Amino acid sequence: MSTSYAGIDVPDSALQKATRLGMVVDQNKCIGCWTCAVACKQQQNVGIGLYWLRVLTVGGDAMDVPAGTFPALTMSYQSTNCFHCDNPPCVKACPTQATYKMPNGIVNVNYDRCIGCRYCMVACPYDNRVFNWRTPVQDPPADVAVVGETPARPKGVVEKCTFCVQRTTDGLLPRCVVACPTGARVFGDLDDPNSEVSILLRNRPSYVVFPERGTQPSLHYLIRTGPDAVGGEL
Repeated sequence: MSTSYAGIDVPDSALQKATRLGMVVDQNKCIGCWTCAVACKQQQNVGIGLYWLRVLTVGGDAMDVPAGTFPALTMSYQSTNCFHCDNPPCVKACPTQATYKMPNGIVNVNYDRCIGCRYCMVACPYDNRVFNWRTPVQDPPADVAVVGETPARPKGVVEKCTFCVQRTTDGLLPRCVVACPTGARVFGDLDDPNSEVSILLRNRPSYVVFPERGTQPSLHYLIRTGPDAVGGEL
C-alpha cells in the first residue's frame, strides 16, 4: 500500500501513521561531534559545501568559540536542521508548491517542481535551507545502507532536511538519530502522549527557536542543566 503526496507515491508504514513527527535534542547529551551532520550528508547525497544539518556553538560569538572569560569558560552545542514547522512559512512562499507539508508533519520538497527562485529560503526564519549550486553524487556511498530512494537533486534547486523521509516512511528512524553516539537525538510522534518525544517534553524543560515567529517548530531542545550550563538558545 502507498499514499500519494503532491504526486509522489510514499509507502505506508508505522511511522507514516503518526500525525505530527518531530524531534527532541537533549542539550545535556550533545557533544558537538558533528556525527549527525556527516551521517546526514552520506544518507542524503548532500553535495560538497552544503549541509542539511549543522552544529552551532551556544554561548560564543563564532563557531567553536567558548563563552565567558578565561579561565571561566563554557561551551555547548546546538545542532540545527529543518524544524518541520506546523505552520511553515516556506510552504506559503513557494510559488510552485514544490515545498509541501505531508499529513505526518514532515515538510518535504518535490524537486521536479522547484524552479530555484529561493523564495522559501527568504521565508525561512531559521536559515535551514540551502541552494544546490552543484550536481550531487548520483549514487550513495557503497557503505551506506539506503532504504528507499535518495534522489540526486538537479543543479539549481533548494534542498533541506526531510527527516529522512525515505527511511521514516519505511518505519525507520532518521539517520542522524541512529548515528548519534550519545543518544542526544530522539524522534517520534509529538501527538502521541506515550511516545518518547512526548514523555521527554512533559518531564524536562525545553524550548523551540524563535517561538515568537508563530511557526510552531517540530524540533525541540531540552534545556542544558548543570554547573557549566550556558542556558538559553542561540
